[in-house]
Amino acid sequence: MCVFCGSSPGRDEIYGRAAADLAVLLAHKGIGLVYGGGNIGLMGIAADAALAAGGEVIGVIPGHLVDREVSHDGLSRLEVVDTMHERKARMADLSDAFVALPGGAGTLDELFEMWTWSQLGLHHKPIGLLDVAGYYQPMLTFLDHMTAERFLRPAYRDALVVETDPRVLVDRLTSA
Repeated sequence: MCVFCGSSPGRDEIYGRAAADLAVLLAHKGIGLVYGGGNIGLMGIAADAALAAGGEVIGVIPGHLVDREVSHDGLSRLEVVDTMHERKARMADLSDAFVALPGGAGTLDELFEMWTWSQLGLHHKPIGLLDVAGYYQPMLTFLDHMTAERFLRPAYRDALVVETDPRVLVDRLTSA
């Protein structure tokens, strides 16, 4: 499962706890974690938690970010690619589903690209949001507005699985 999340831990500790909880859950279910390859922020928290729980963790990072995002050197596997586009494509190839945790513009870029690829039929993998402490509520309101204004089809809006509980989210994504 590909996890998109921030290279920052965020303002509240709840984000880090959610990243760790999701990662441990994946490890206990035998689901490998694919992510952006950094050892900082929510990315590092998720990777460390999955590894500590005995999980497989694959990082994919562009060469120009190896030093900037401080690539994680303790992963099951770290793949260094040339570009951000190659990073997203490789993470997509390695994954059966996608989850976005809180994050910034990069997280949204990754989420929206995978969601768009799904709408275009480039993949048929489930996509979810772990809405930690209401983090994604303003965006979800806007997506509902897009749907009401007929710029987003209801089926595409419904394809984005949103949950606040990582167990429920993982169950929904793995049964889709």
